[in-house]
Amino acid sequence: MMSPEIRLQKYLAEQGYCSRREADALVLEGRVRVNGHVAEPGRRVTPGEDTVKVGNRIVRLKAVEDLTLAVNKPTGLICSHRDPHNSNTVYDLLPKTLRKRRLLCAGRLDKDSEGLVILTSDGNLANRLMHPSGLIVKQYRVTLDHPFPAGKVGLLRRGVTVDGELLKVEQARIIGSTEMSSSTRIDVRMHHGKKREIRRLFNTLGYTVKRLRRQQIGSFSLRGFPLRGVKVLTMKEINQLLHIDQKSD
Repeated sequence: MMSPEIRLQKYLAEQGYCSRREADALVLEGRVRVNGHVAEPGRRVTPGEDTVKVGNRIVRLKAVEDLTLAVNKPTGLICSHRDPHNSNTVYDLLPKTLRKRRLLCAGRLDKDSEGLVILTSDGNLANRLMHPSGLIVKQYRVTLDHPFPAGKVGLLRRGVTVDGELLKVEQARIIGSTEMSSSTRIDVRMHHGKKREIRRLFNTLGYTVKRLRRQQIGSFSLRGFPLRGVKVLTMKEINQLLHIDQKSD
């Protein structure tokens, strides 16, 4: 029986080649071919029947089970496979037996940030974790250069507009303070994540982020997880990543 047709972007994600968002970009750049022809946006393919190539590489149907890892990233590492400036990457933390697997980074942290990073061969999982429509909440511990007043927490939730872009968090909580005091440590939660959004938000408000640590995704946290540690996730733990917090401020 012939497999049903699916969107080309979904095919690339399911094979772990890239996320759906990255697949969209590859198609628009004309880098994807189906049966020798440049793929147009909206193209559908039949897995096992059509030949899909990105550049000179054929994207074949998976022959191995998906693998999902949690990594407690230290500062100083980037979340890309390769870096033109020869920086160390989060993939350098993996055991040698896993480094040949093609693993997507489902939500990057910049070089100066630390904490929970998910690497997976499951493109659909990566897409659900990264896309704002998935409503998967990420929790961060922010340390600032000087105390942030508890009375201004609402401003973080309302957000500020910078160059036409709204920067905000969904929830924020001052650590170790009473209602009217201040602290240099704040826990923030958000289900979206523009590039360096937390740093840009606080910088606009006159603060410098001294330390930024992602502590939790969904209901899966770093509690008891050593720095530089790597863990193969069970299905139960993957489901914890996908947990949607129903609480709101």
